[in-house]
Amino acid sequence: MITTVAPPAADVPLSWEQITMVGGAVAAAVLYVLYRVGHYLARVLEALATAAVVFVAVYLAAKGVVVALVWTVRHWRTTSTVTVVSAWCWWWGWLSLLLVALAVAAGLGLWRIAAPLPFDQHAGRRIRSWWQRWAVYAPRMPRWLRSCNLTVPDRAGATVIQVNPLRRTATAPRSRPRRDQLPRILAVRSGPSWDEVRVRLVPGQTPEDFDQAARALAVARGVNRCQVRELGPNVVSIDYQRRNLLDRVVDAPALDAMAGLTGDAIDLDRVLSGATEYGTGWRQSIRGSHTLVGGATGAGKGSLMWAPLLSIAPAIRDGLVRVNGIDPKGMELAYGRDVFHRYAVTSRDALALLDDLVEQMETRKREHAGTTRLVPITRDTPLEIVEFDEIGALLRYVGDRKTREAITERIALLTTQGRALGYTVRGYVQEPTKDTVPVRELFPRRICLRVASKSHVAMVLGDQAYDRGAWANRIGESEPGVGYLFGEGVREPLRVRAAWVPDEAIKALERFVTAPSPDPARHPAPVLPFRPGTPAQPAGGAA
Repeated sequence: MITTVAPPAADVPLSWEQITMVGGAVAAAVLYVLYRVGHYLARVLEALATAAVVFVAVYLAAKGVVVALVWTVRHWRTTSTVTVVSAWCWWWGWLSLLLVALAVAAGLGLWRIAAPLPFDQHAGRRIRSWWQRWAVYAPRMPRWLRSCNLTVPDRAGATVIQVNPLRRTATAPRSRPRRDQLPRILAVRSGPSWDEVRVRLVPGQTPEDFDQAARALAVARGVNRCQVRELGPNVVSIDYQRRNLLDRVVDAPALDAMAGLTGDAIDLDRVLSGATEYGTGWRQSIRGSHTLVGGATGAGKGSLMWAPLLSIAPAIRDGLVRVNGIDPKGMELAYGRDVFHRYAVTSRDALALLDDLVEQMETRKREHAGTTRLVPITRDTPLEIVEFDEIGALLRYVGDRKTREAITERIALLTTQGRALGYTVRGYVQEPTKDTVPVRELFPRRICLRVASKSHVAMVLGDQAYDRGAWANRIGESEPGVGYLFGEGVREPLRVRAAWVPDEAIKALERFVTAPSPDPARHPAPVLPFRPGTPAQPAGGAA
């Protein structure tokens, strides 16, 4: 029996209608899924957006409140004024406010005319400080600091250049500093002649950066002098001098007003010597304070010498102070010869004078050792002042080498040991080099008058004095007696002007100290003449 097998049926291809129906079904399913996902995501994003809006609104509101509180506390005067003015205008109108403001301005003007000093002390300084801060320093100081390179640069990124086949682009770094790169003004105080602008430094700055930029800051402000004072680790005061209060001659103390005073009434720790750049009297300590004065010819060294002696004239007359003069030129101190207890011109006389002082100092040391730390100033132990004019002459140029070395040794002994024993050395020099005055570091107080070069400022006052504002090389020839004081607690150089002492005042001082004292207990100390057998010789004689 034969079985016949039928051939398999051939695959029937799908028609375009079937393909279209299947594709449409798949597409519909995908679109439905996407719709559901998109709907879900939209709800999520809507919720996130709502939360973000609420969070941003709360953050901005909180930040606004904090900023408002900080601004109110930091600038309480301005905010209080704005609040009062706004409330006044709301309740009583602007016309009444204008009338009250005119009345207050008229009252302040009359007060200023009638009593300028009390007005400036109680009202003028506050008004001036407020005006200077908001009209001058707040809008201009950031630009000055940027111009003087007193901002911290943005070091995060340099210029980036991107190159592609179509173009080349360059991205420059940030040119304007951020708030954390710019020092912030803390306060402004304005006096009759100076403005004090306190700023807080930002990380990366030091007070020395502001010291070096003092000249540039003065030029930016348009003033002749600017001084930087360090108030704290990150706070400095930039002081601008608006007016020069030392442009006029300062009168010397009047001897007639001291005729009835006794020597005990003179405070040797606050001796009036002139005026300061702040409009106050310059008082310095004479007891136990060695002073070195450097200045060119005609700078006014004579005023710094004679003005303190006028102020302590009663103490000299009563024997509480004895002045010893060393005058290599034989001119400056010789004009007031009777003021001095001892006087020397030649190097030999100067060495004898210093030997006598050192011997007396050793005697005092033996008598008071173990009983006191500071020898009291009495008639038995008077204050011995050594006025050494042209100290460089006898330490460098005049006499033989052994005599010069001996004089230098005596000066070193007096300056290192005489402070507590009642000995004061005051030296004056034209050329303040180390070779000329080898003991200049032993003088704790330095005064630099007009000098010829910037290097002389550092020689007299120290290396950092010029950067801190002691511009003694810029003092004009028409300003004799003007100089910078540095040392003994003075952190920044103080500009002073010594009182002018005319020739007739020196002669009046001679008559004053040799006149009878109103104190009956006073025993006058004799004025020692030249040593017998030693004629008065000009400077330069061999020892």
